[in-house]
Amino acid sequence: MTNRISDENLNIISNISAATMHEALGKIGALPAYLKPISKGMKICGRALPVKGPSGCNLWLHRGIAKAQPNDVIIADVGDDREYGYWGDIMGTGAKIRGISGLVIDGYVRDQVELEEMRFSVFAAGLSIRGTSKKFEEKGTIGKTITIGKINIEHGDLILGDNDGVVIIPYEQVEEGIAKSIERENKETATKNRLLNGETSLQIYGWSEG
Repeated sequence: MTNRISDENLNIISNISAATMHEALGKIGALPAYLKPISKGMKICGRALPVKGPSGCNLWLHRGIAKAQPNDVIIADVGDDREYGYWGDIMGTGAKIRGISGLVIDGYVRDQVELEEMRFSVFAAGLSIRGTSKKFEEKGTIGKTITIGKINIEHGDLILGDNDGVVIIPYEQVEEGIAKSIERENKETATKNRLLNGETSLQIYGWSEG
């Protein structure tokens, strides 16, 4: 049975930045920097549903939508040829009505305006109008481990993303990540207050002036 992060914890995590979670757990889980929201201000938070399919084909993404549960994030490996429009407004509509929290794809998408208007969060390598096909004879996977960059993504891991990028947190470290992120945020608030009161960052952190 796949581990599932509670909805209560997802609500807490949705107010934590991706960078804070990444730093709080020792700088783990950062996906490649080229994976960014297709519109400024998009955020993503949910349970990972890994999908892998052949390049130039989005059939396995359609199958992933059908299998996903509410608050899942589909995260996709599309092989070596990223420059197709693997996802668009039709798929976004189908995913949103099922309660899917968003998409992270190591590839390109299209229909950026429509996806933004429906408030469906997509993090991708870029935009491409190039059409995909359906390769029914080729194999893919849903719910199996995939690797993006140097990060392995398991079914049920936490996906958290914002303007700065996307971080993957293993299920087993989510509770620790929440506690350490809140602690880090409190420390940063105190640091900002000291800066506003005239101290320098060198004074606060005890660093030399060179």
